[in-house]
Amino acid sequence: MDKQFSYHSPAESATLSSVRPSPPGESATWKDFVALTKPGILRSNLIAAFAGFWLASHWDLQYGKLILTLIGTVLVMASSCVFNNYFDRDLDTKMARTKNRALPVGKLSPKTVLWYAVALGIIGLAVLFAFSGPLAGVFGVVGMFVYVVVYTLWLKRTSTWSTSVGAISGAMPPLIGYVAASGNIDMGAWLIFALLFLWQPPHFWALGIRRVEEYRAAGFPLLPVVKGIPRTKIQMIPYIVLLIPIPVLMYLYDYTGIWFLIIGEILSVAWLFMALKGFRSTDDEGWAKKVFLFSVNYLTIALIVMILDTVWL
Repeated sequence: MDKQFSYHSPAESATLSSVRPSPPGESATWKDFVALTKPGILRSNLIAAFAGFWLASHWDLQYGKLILTLIGTVLVMASSCVFNNYFDRDLDTKMARTKNRALPVGKLSPKTVLWYAVALGIIGLAVLFAFSGPLAGVFGVVGMFVYVVVYTLWLKRTSTWSTSVGAISGAMPPLIGYVAASGNIDMGAWLIFALLFLWQPPHFWALGIRRVEEYRAAGFPLLPVVKGIPRTKIQMIPYIVLLIPIPVLMYLYDYTGIWFLIIGEILSVAWLFMALKGFRSTDDEGWAKKVFLFSVNYLTIALIVMILDTVWL
């Protein structure tokens, strides 16, 4: 770990009271509780969970199981995000984009937020184990453990590996959806897991480059902060390159048709081309913004095309 950074240990972070008082007369609303779950993350991961369930179903959907799986998945993800807010409340006060959240400003107490996270997690895992199958429940537990314990409490504060390892939890929703529908782990499960896993690091590092000084000031050992922007640009390339074979393999193993093959390849090659242009760019922030926005559209389009082009059985 780079010695210029100083971090609180997980135990210290859990007990820090770096929460500033809420302005007089300002109290928490239901919107604050919703915001704690990070709705933007929930929306994108729900689409991924739906895509995983759909891919495994091959258009032969069990609608009741689908709905219950999505409910269980969103509750587990929401719990993980609330835990993240709880443990990161000290760091959130140091970043412009997070310092006005309900917990840092004191609109909600840490104890309330902690119990909220616990309740969401228990209900979500109960739904998955009861209605989506043991494999879906186990992957729900894995996703929560990696995101809350391995990522939030450990690597996010100590290592540049946080983004890559944290991507495991971000790739759980489509895997939960897939095994809920299929009941087993096969090549399709690994491929949709790989798609989400490989997509995340270059997506997040682009954001990290855009806000490198903000992350530096907050004390996050993010790759652009510790190793520098040029090194980060290099490290993005292998992940994007490894995305290129996924549409080919999904086509060859008869999970998706020709349209996902064509559009998936175009998207991956275009993203790789944009990433490579970064080595000649003199405006890192502008380049990173374009790459970040493209990555968001990449995932949205890829999942929609995958769903529409899933092979019938």
